[in-house]
Amino acid sequence: MEITYKLNDVEAVAQQLIKHVKSKTLLFYGDMGVGKTTLISAIVKALGSKDDVSSPTFSIVNEYKAKDDAIYHFDMYRIQDVEEAYNFGIEDYLNSDYWKLIEWPARIEDLLFGNYDTIKLEIRTRNSRIVVLEAYTK
Repeated sequence: MEITYKLNDVEAVAQQLIKHVKSKTLLFYGDMGVGKTTLISAIVKALGSKDDVSSPTFSIVNEYKAKDDAIYHFDMYRIQDVEEAYNFGIEDYLNSDYWKLIEWPARIEDLLFGNYDTIKLEIRTRNSRIVVLEAYTK
């Protein structure tokens, strides 16, 4: 699925994505500044959370509460290798039944198994983006 959208439509796009994902593990790809955290914030809100969403660049993972669920938001940008991910307990998070929203997932791809969806973001113009959603099984 591919959607071209204006930045002020991000909440509607988040709702659409949630309706079409095949898993609770979402991998976000895109250049720095493309709007990954902005889209994740809208997704967290669409999942029913009232928590403030911020980039977990330094904490690596932020946890948000949704209606009857939890949401883990990862930013793997600072992870140098898989060993660092093991050091903070990544396997416990990945094996949970909760939502897992992962920015910069290429850094831990060797740890990803089962079903997951990729969300690829690109800048189209200054005020618009293209998002591509694809489901995978590994």
